[in-house]
Amino acid sequence: MKGDRVEIVVDAGDTTRTYEVVASRAGRRVETAVRRGVVEVSEVTRSGTVVRTARFMANRVLALVEQPVPRETEQEGGRPLGEDPGSRARVSTQGST
Repeated sequence: MKGDRVEIVVDAGDTTRTYEVVASRAGRRVETAVRRGVVEVSEVTRSGTVVRTARFMANRVLALVEQPVPRETEQEGGRPLGEDPGSRARVSTQGST
């Protein structure tokens, strides 16, 4: 889905670097795989064709954060699946004093 995103945080010696792979068009998705010591993050079309790939050595990857776009349903009144209807109000007032 357009909006799917994966963030990869990599150890670059004295600092860290963050990379993002984003599904840039509708119908595309982002897939991750770990094979033989390499983390591979690919943007894939509906038919399974790989558009682009980012590869990182697994022992250098500090974090891999998958952030799928929230899926909405018509029955739920436009809320993402699994979301509590009052959760937004609780989160917004929690930090204020």
